[in-house]
Amino acid sequence: MGAQEMHPDPEQDRAGNSAAPVGIVVGVDGSDHGQCALVWAAREAERRRRPLHIVTAYSVPIFAASGLDGGYATVDDSVIREGAEAIVKQALDKVSGYNIEVDGSVENGDASGVLLEMSETADLLVFGTRGRGGFVGRLLGSVSSALPAHAKCPTVTVPLVCSDRLGETTEDKRIRAEQAKPGHKQVENVVVVGVDGSEQARIAVLEAADQAERLGATLRVICAVPQFSGSLAWVPAPMDRKALFEDIRIQLDAGMAWLKSHYPNLAVESELLDGSAVDVLVEASRHVELVVVGTRGRGGFTGMLLGSTSGGVLHHAKSPVLVVPDRDDPRLADRAQFGPIPGAA
Repeated sequence: MGAQEMHPDPEQDRAGNSAAPVGIVVGVDGSDHGQCALVWAAREAERRRRPLHIVTAYSVPIFAASGLDGGYATVDDSVIREGAEAIVKQALDKVSGYNIEVDGSVENGDASGVLLEMSETADLLVFGTRGRGGFVGRLLGSVSSALPAHAKCPTVTVPLVCSDRLGETTEDKRIRAEQAKPGHKQVENVVVVGVDGSEQARIAVLEAADQAERLGATLRVICAVPQFSGSLAWVPAPMDRKALFEDIRIQLDAGMAWLKSHYPNLAVESELLDGSAVDVLVEASRHVELVVVGTRGRGGFTGMLLGSTSGGVLHHAKSPVLVVPDRDDPRLADRAQFGPIPGAA
């Protein structure tokens, strides 16, 4: 069991020169969604042997008065803070059995802003797909949509449908109906990553490979090729789809050879599929441990697999989704040695 500590007073923390949180940061708000994110984050902290920081954030509401003597009235900060502190304390108690160092804090401010600032020093941010809102200023929900696109570190969004995988329960009837479907609990020890031939996708692949190694899982690299639509009416001549697939397969195989050179002991497989990237990745998420995407891509093979797709996957995935931001990685330098790169001159 690791050490536990709570920092309920931000002013006191600043006076004590407390360091910005490192390791895994998880946002909680007392909801079932937050509980799932908390459990996933604690397990990940244990896998990585990194500290876990639990945070909740709140904003004090300000109400405009009506009438001739109008002004502004504020809610008592102490009552709200006490509730927020209780949520963090409950979360600390919940993960007390994990072999990790863990602490918690209550922050006054917009939840997205708080977590975005923490992403500057964290290894990973974790949160649920939505929350109950309330006094924590919608820590989850709106955050899970906005933060992955702007965070400086990778983020993981944990959907409530994963609650039974994590030993959690929920009274949400829609989620319980989904969990009751045949085959729901048949989860392969596989990490799926979506690629589109862009450099951003290669960054996501490297992060996915690291995660697969931590899980002792197989890495499945998926490239989805959608049907041409009216949005591609500018294409000057009919494209031979068979030839397109053959060309993509050559480039995908080159990418796989490059990946294996950096992860020789990792079980890796690839799939080249016909269909919408969102549909393909959401379907894959039903029976795998994790889906990984980049924040954006240039299109590459598949006409924007990443970017707009990452948002669609986040909203509909049945597994946790890891979103990887742009970053430099020296391992990208030798990719050209293994074969053709999409779009390269």
